[in-house]
Amino acid sequence: MSKTDVYHETLRGLDDWEPFLLAESGLPGPRGNIELAQAVADEGNEAMFARWRTFDAQQAPVNSPYEFLAFCGTLGLGRLLAEGRRDVLPTLRACASDPRWRTREAVAMALQRWGRADMDALLAEMAQWATGNPYEQRAVVAGLCEPDLLRDAGHAARVLHLLDRVTESVARAADRRSDAFTALRKGLGYGWSVAVCALPDVGKPLMEKWLANEDKDVRWIMKENLKKARLSRMDAEWVDSRR
Repeated sequence: MSKTDVYHETLRGLDDWEPFLLAESGLPGPRGNIELAQAVADEGNEAMFARWRTFDAQQAPVNSPYEFLAFCGTLGLGRLLAEGRRDVLPTLRACASDPRWRTREAVAMALQRWGRADMDALLAEMAQWATGNPYEQRAVVAGLCEPDLLRDAGHAARVLHLLDRVTESVARAADRRSDAFTALRKGLGYGWSVAVCALPDVGKPLMEKWLANEDKDVRWIMKENLKKARLSRMDAEWVDSRR
């Protein structure tokens, strides 16, 4: 029985989840209890998720146990989406701009849950978010650049073209000092390598185009991706020739 399975059983036997979640959150610390959060997303209900999302950055600051509740409330939206609840999308999109990085990560994980249930629907929605603010664009990158979502060549191609659009917006960006731009830049700094490995014939020419771009942030993004071991495993000669 996995750790997550144990948490499923434990949660089913509890009347009040919050003391257990706070005690087992892993916070403060370098890593929240992701296995527990996934079990909560599976077993929880909409009312729980909504309550926990009310814990904002003032009530539940970064690295506090209460931040874990906000994380779970956001991740739970992914299960609702996978069940067909498109009405929660505006809420999830708003959470993508939360000042806390863990909450923003919960958005990406929620999107991945939806993608495993309906990748075409996720891609259609991400085409809209890709025109949004940098935090929303970062959610697109982090949500889509997950290997198990890119096994289908058609899906991988669509993801690569969304990355291309988002990278174009980086090259045109005027405000590059914001936390949102920094988060997007970092996300693109690994996301390209994941998508290119899924579909090299399409991805490598797109990366080559951006490697030739003179924008300093675009070049940083591409150089960061070239450092990723996954790309070297895919085609070490190509990587070495582009460094």
